[in-house]
Amino acid sequence: MIWLPYAIGSAVFAGLTAILAKIGVRNTPSNLTTAIRTAVVLVFAWLVVFLVGSQTTIGQLSAKTLLFLFLSGLATGASWLCYFRALHLADVNQVAPVDKSSIILTVLFAIVLLGETTNLFMRLVGITVIGVGTYLMIDRSRATTPGAVRGKGWLVYAIGSAVFAALTSILGKIGITGVESNLGTALRTVVVLVMAWIVVGVAGEVPQLRKVARRDLTFIVLSGVATGASWLCYYRALQLGPASLVVPIDKLSILVTIAFATFVLHEKLRRRAVVGLVLILAGTLLMLLPAPGS
Repeated sequence: MIWLPYAIGSAVFAGLTAILAKIGVRNTPSNLTTAIRTAVVLVFAWLVVFLVGSQTTIGQLSAKTLLFLFLSGLATGASWLCYFRALHLADVNQVAPVDKSSIILTVLFAIVLLGETTNLFMRLVGITVIGVGTYLMIDRSRATTPGAVRGKGWLVYAIGSAVFAALTSILGKIGITGVESNLGTALRTVVVLVMAWIVVGVAGEVPQLRKVARRDLTFIVLSGVATGASWLCYYRALQLGPASLVVPIDKLSILVTIAFATFVLHEKLRRRAVVGLVLILAGTLLMLLPAPGS
């Protein structure tokens, strides 16, 4: 199982992304944080493209595919901006489960808009379990992060992150055809980068770029590197091993995120939240079970 270390690496690096970014946004505007790390992610995205040689197919993309890549990029950018704003306002242990709940909306959109009803019962059971688990993990009453704001403000951004993440998947499914997946990701990341810097400019945060502390900048860049490393490991794992095993392992990144948040950032995880985490993992695994007779 030579693919297993790569799959585990994908989950570990994906889990580290939120932790490193959380440290970086403590004293840096969340929009600026998103813009900086997106630049780093873009480098990795194009590195993968050139590794697989899909850059030669850019000229073959249809106008429809380019349009939906653009729309998908806008949704991705909105999701990232919301996610890092939520991280700026609340604990990782609070934000991560809500963000991961995007799978609920993705499945519902796929059923209603795309007519994907294979193994429907198990999918509905799975997203119900994930929904209950997410509810148990949401804690509006406290935030241990320095400078974090109590209340529902962070929750609005976290939900926004999940909604836009789900839209990203659906837009890609509906209109992005005839494009190699890594090339699609790289092109979409270009849109995210432009969008992120436009938001930074409109918010008047460009001058603050020079004021970003070296420590914060280091962790922001490292979060981008972690995202890129996760993508590289994930792609390699899919090359070498079965997707039916690689994907579930990659989804375990939430365990890594929660573990690092608990032991590195010293965020407290209540018993109710632990039960919620178990339910989220159980619901994810339920949806990965093959349909009867398949």
